[in-house]
Amino acid sequence: MNDRRRPAKPYRRPKKDPVRVLAFEALRAVDERDAYANLVLPPLLRKAREGGGFDARDAALATELVYGTLRWQGTYDEIVAECVDRPLREVDPPVLDVLSLGAHQLLGTRIPTHAAVSATVELARVVLGDGRAKFVNAVLRKIAADDLDGWLRRVAPPYDEDPEAHLGVMHAHPRWVVSALWDALGGGRAGIEDLLAADNERPEVTLVARPGRSGADELLAAAGEDRALPGRWSPYAVRLVDGGEPGALDAVREGRAGVQDEGSQLVAMALANAPVEGADARWLDGCAGPGGKAALLAALAAQRGATLLAAEKQPHRARLVARALAGNPGPYQVVTADGTRPVWRPGSFDRVLVDVPCTGLGALRRRPEARWRRRPADLEGFAPLQRGLLREALAAARVGGVVAYVTCSPHLAETRAVVDDVLKSAGGAEWIDARPLLPAVPGLGDGPDVQLWPHLHGTDAMYLALLRRTA
Repeated sequence: MNDRRRPAKPYRRPKKDPVRVLAFEALRAVDERDAYANLVLPPLLRKAREGGGFDARDAALATELVYGTLRWQGTYDEIVAECVDRPLREVDPPVLDVLSLGAHQLLGTRIPTHAAVSATVELARVVLGDGRAKFVNAVLRKIAADDLDGWLRRVAPPYDEDPEAHLGVMHAHPRWVVSALWDALGGGRAGIEDLLAADNERPEVTLVARPGRSGADELLAAAGEDRALPGRWSPYAVRLVDGGEPGALDAVREGRAGVQDEGSQLVAMALANAPVEGADARWLDGCAGPGGKAALLAALAAQRGATLLAAEKQPHRARLVARALAGNPGPYQVVTADGTRPVWRPGSFDRVLVDVPCTGLGALRRRPEARWRRRPADLEGFAPLQRGLLREALAAARVGGVVAYVTCSPHLAETRAVVDDVLKSAGGAEWIDARPLLPAVPGLGDGPDVQLWPHLHGTDAMYLALLRRTA
């Protein structure tokens, strides 16, 4: 009997795609080291460019693959779970990262289906081996059988049965985050859907011109009219419309300007513009790292002949603060100090900023992985620190002085609940209506505090409470 079996195909080495390998390496760093993509990705891109053969289009694709995969991770997990024959927890994390990268190319980009599948299978051969690449190929072909809308209809719970879970899958947020954001925002379905959708948009790169050292006009001229727009609300803000490279601008390289979300500029401006009784010579930033708000405050203080003390507990972050303030024309000092155990005398300052550590739920556009990393229990860990920092900030202010309590989280447990608790227990302070200090900004609510929103203001969801020391 003749053996008519086809001869075995010769082994073909997998083709190494530098863009997708880089994206995979970034995802593994985020997963294995709890790193943040905005810290991991830039050095990987820089190394790839220095190695040659990696251009701006490659960098843009790698960035989209990393950030897009991280934003939609939870939803992609739901879809992948429908396509595998085992619980998702039994799929090795590196395999799941490759599958998520493939899912994003299939469901979240315009990459053709055949190219998305073949490129991801080749990636799997490079980083996982031929055996697991076959598994990846089988799963991706199942995912490719439908588009994102079709998959969402299949895996999202009905809205009428569980609104938060439905919106969580549809907009790639954990259910508890949807619930917390909805509580803080208030209103009906349309508002929360707009907010969740805004969290999934790529944020603009926003620059800040540090007063007395540079101006928005200089930044606009340097960036070019086709690449930059004025800020929406801050007179110091410039938006790079195409993402751009801030380090290409002289003012940024020289420290006369920096990268800073417009919401961060607004809360610093509100503190600087709040009326104080009597002297206005000593300002304090009690949680200054990494230094963006401190640099703006120092520049504003210098214009009035005031001095800024910038305190940061972590030494490496204190060094970042010192770097941000270097060259400020007015007097300033940077110290490594714990704001809950102050090294300064009580009642020493006219203006105090305390930008407390928090869950970061207001910056999910910039740190998409935080939505999947944070847990409700994290709130309990931050609560004592937030209250302790605010109590000491009030103690640091003199009678008649002003304190700004700031968080990059809209969660009610990290915002008004903290302020209310401290005012009840500590006394000797009163609310200041912060809204008149931001007259150009619409939609600031009932006050006296201010909550900014990505979908309403184009900023991170910064919270601001202004308090005056009364006794």
